[in-house]
Amino acid sequence: MRKSNSYFAMLLLALFTSIAAFAQTVTITGNVKNSSNADVVPAVSVTIKGTSIGTFTDDKGNFSLSTSQKPPFTLVFSSIGFDPVETVVNNATEPVAVNLTPSSSLGTEVVVSASRVPEKILESPVSIERVSAAAIRVSPAASYYDIVGSLKGVDMVTSSLTFKTPTTRGFAGSGNTRFNQLVDGMDNQAPGLNFSVGAIIGLSELDVDNMELLPGASSALYGPGGMNGTLLVSSKNPFKYTGLSFQAKAGMMNTDSRYRGTSGYTNWAVRWAENIKDKFAYKINAEFIHAKDWLAADQRNYIGRQGGRGLPGPGTRITDPNYDGINVYGDETTIDIRSAVFPAIAQAAPFLAPFISTLGTDPINVSRTGYNESEIIDPNTLNFKLGGALHYKITPKLEAVLAGSWGTGNSVYTGSDRYSFRDFKMGQYKLELNAKNWFVRTYTTQENAGQSFNATVTARLLNEAWKPSTTWYPEYSQTYLANLLAGQDNQTAHNNARAFADRDRPAAGSRQFKQLYDRVRSIPISNGGGLFIEKSDLYFTEAQYNLSDWTGKFADILIGGNWRQYVLNSEGTLFADSVAPIKINEVGAYIQATRRLFNDVLKLTFSGRYDKNENFEGRFTPRATAVVTVAKNNNIRLSYQSAYRFPSTQQQFINLNVGGGVQLIGGDKSFQNFFQFDRNRPYTLSNPSQQHTFKTFKPESVQSYELGYKGLLGNGKVLIDAYGYYGQYTNFIARTLIGQTATQGGTPNPVTDRKFSVPVNIEDNVTTYGFGLGIDYRFVRAWTLSMNLSSDRLQDVPPGYIAFFNAPKYRYNATLSNTGFGKDKLIGFNLSYRWQDAFFYEGDFANGDIAAIHTVDAQVSYKLPKVKSVVKIGGNNILNQYYFNAVGNSFVGGLYYVSFGYNIY
Repeated sequence: MRKSNSYFAMLLLALFTSIAAFAQTVTITGNVKNSSNADVVPAVSVTIKGTSIGTFTDDKGNFSLSTSQKPPFTLVFSSIGFDPVETVVNNATEPVAVNLTPSSSLGTEVVVSASRVPEKILESPVSIERVSAAAIRVSPAASYYDIVGSLKGVDMVTSSLTFKTPTTRGFAGSGNTRFNQLVDGMDNQAPGLNFSVGAIIGLSELDVDNMELLPGASSALYGPGGMNGTLLVSSKNPFKYTGLSFQAKAGMMNTDSRYRGTSGYTNWAVRWAENIKDKFAYKINAEFIHAKDWLAADQRNYIGRQGGRGLPGPGTRITDPNYDGINVYGDETTIDIRSAVFPAIAQAAPFLAPFISTLGTDPINVSRTGYNESEIIDPNTLNFKLGGALHYKITPKLEAVLAGSWGTGNSVYTGSDRYSFRDFKMGQYKLELNAKNWFVRTYTTQENAGQSFNATVTARLLNEAWKPSTTWYPEYSQTYLANLLAGQDNQTAHNNARAFADRDRPAAGSRQFKQLYDRVRSIPISNGGGLFIEKSDLYFTEAQYNLSDWTGKFADILIGGNWRQYVLNSEGTLFADSVAPIKINEVGAYIQATRRLFNDVLKLTFSGRYDKNENFEGRFTPRATAVVTVAKNNNIRLSYQSAYRFPSTQQQFINLNVGGGVQLIGGDKSFQNFFQFDRNRPYTLSNPSQQHTFKTFKPESVQSYELGYKGLLGNGKVLIDAYGYYGQYTNFIARTLIGQTATQGGTPNPVTDRKFSVPVNIEDNVTTYGFGLGIDYRFVRAWTLSMNLSSDRLQDVPPGYIAFFNAPKYRYNATLSNTGFGKDKLIGFNLSYRWQDAFFYEGDFANGDIAAIHTVDAQVSYKLPKVKSVVKIGGNNILNQYYFNAVGNSFVGGLYYVSFGYNIY
């Protein structure tokens, strides 16, 4: 027995000794610098050639790599913006010193979004734009999100300082349901709004690694909604980007006090990340923005709102008794005092009847006195974002990620009315497993509108609170008639009548005003106030598997699928959900196959996706692309893409009374029953003699054809990217205005009848087409000149429909930049110019012409390499030419800032 135990002990000792000998490792250390200026280079990928073993340099440019592989072996050093370097290691005890040379060639980036697998941007089968962390560092934009607006073919609609909505290939608006935005794979939309809330929620600037934009149709891989583009924002991996980083910006806005007094702008951001032995890594980041927002100050008279087809026109509060200022709220309440009030006056005072009869029969429309936006909406913009992640490598090839981001703040949004977001909150929380060939991801989005309210409705109700219209209009009418009898001219009689009826009107900012204002905006819309409650949630799970290791001889095959659930909960203030929350389920699956032919001269990709929403029939969307290499680094691409979107949650279930007396309703059949449209048939407002017929509400789809070219010329110093596209929409979702008489069989009166805005499918196909051309030229060392021109057009929209295309015929961007010149190449410079053509804007809030816009942005920076810092002075719209890019939106002026950044890479 003792011999057996001794023998067993010897076996164990031999086994452990063998394992220890086998597992004996060597550790290689070193440092990486920039050959042009001797700056350390962080986040450089360091791998052993021919293996997956690797690490990254830290914020000091140092690296440490452990391996059981004995020297000699080759280390590969690579980083975006630098030429790769290979170094042979013969002795593991000697530190490795490497100098990386900045790349002189353009178009070397690797992208993922176009095909969901890594590929060179030059070989992308579809149009794609990329913004790297380096581009964010040198951009003059005050916010990284603003950079998207300078990309080729992009329109950015600015509702306010922090609420901006990008789109491509038309259909721009404040909140775009045809444009997807994914942050680290998570759909960034607010579940109740169905569109992304700009950069209010999401990554802080210091944590953004890159942004990739897919213009046009992209549903085949990214699901419903990507009809006019998909933006993918990726954060920095804490295994790669480590250490402490912070940035402080301070500046000024409203500098000429044209619309509000000069105000400050502050933006503070901090990030901390640590990599612990390449096994565990974590990060935490935060950003805080504080400013006085731009003011929406369009005082033009909006004529025809009650008829649903309004346009800006002549008249002021002094000259037009029915004045309805675009950014004046409360004056949407209007009646014809001749028909609504004069008969009662004539009956109460018969001696006035003969005089009233001499005034004719034309309507005398009078509106209540409104309040300017500056008096209704708090200008203090606040935005706080907090994010973090835990990364754990279960094995060298399997990583678990637990991540979350949360944001809150105040902002302003233009939808059917102007909305003040106050104490708005949204969080996204994710659990993910990543392997070499697959991932599984599940996350949830939690939304809370806080104390947000409808500014238009609040102002109308505030007027009713201090003096009901049933009192105000008789006072106005009696005084108006008395003034006419006294010999006053018509305009003077109206103005004096208004002054009398408004004699007790609370002045903005007064104690009485604040009391009424706070009371009205805190009452839910469903209970007769202005507050909208929004606590909707989104739940999402998806998985993807790359089968190329098994199918690569024939084709690279990718498969994936997802499940999504919306839980709508507005307590009846936005949706028809006063009884219970509304749940909507969707499922989807996709497959993609890629085959290279003729020695990689031709790359063919075919993909297809099937999605099913429980309220609609399933949809299949195919995509086929071809990339032909006509010369080294010169490729022609052809693509057929399809995309679709199920009607948004609002287009299905919204039930909201908005300014102008129009009721926004959804396309769900339940509304037809609720409003008894089957008994009291509505008519079309554009043609009251024509009855409106409800048809099956269907998902919208688009088929897009694109021809493009991307290539390098001039020894890699000139990058050209050009495309042309043609798209055809089927079952295009638009809105139409209908009226319903008070009683069945009544005579239509578009002014006094109840009005509804309903989503409908346009039966005819709607066509879009356009082109884009971009040229980047790196002509002297680090100097780069970039220019792009693009155009989008729409045709075949039938009369009576509102398409909301909202795209200028032409837009142009030009940028001149240098990342380092002067002594030791410490000075950076960027000058950007943007111009867009005039166009006609259509919106639920207001329609009208948008003038041509031109802006200039600039920045100058100076590096402090000894303290790993940079100082930047910059400005947006530095010529301070105020503009608005949607009717009713803020007037955007110049923003000037100085920033200090530490360890920004």
